[in-house]
Amino acid sequence: MHDFIQITTTVEHKKDAETIAHELLHKRLAACVQIVGPMTSHFWWNDTIDRAAEYLCLIKSRKDLYPRAEAAIRNMHPYDVPEIIATPIVAGGRDYMQWLDAELCSPEKKAGEKE
Repeated sequence: MHDFIQITTTVEHKKDAETIAHELLHKRLAACVQIVGPMTSHFWWNDTIDRAAEYLCLIKSRKDLYPRAEAAIRNMHPYDVPEIIATPIVAGGRDYMQWLDAELCSPEKKAGEKE
């Protein structure tokens, strides 16, 4: 079985989240992208504590696709320093994991082409 991951990123506008979701899905770098928000993020920025309303993208993918997914997100992301974090999916329903794998391309495949 492949190493599955969940990539997270946040953006200020829902339109940006939807653009990221569409592009990753179109390129089959993600099988599913959930957009959550708006939510409030609190963070350090320029030596001060700041906060912002943001949308959270939860991106289901595979570890071998991470470099391409990160590059695609970075290319579209409006932030100077975007949050792009991947965490392993350590367990999941067998049917869901099979579906997830079937919907993703391999690093050698072209965008939109299934394994």
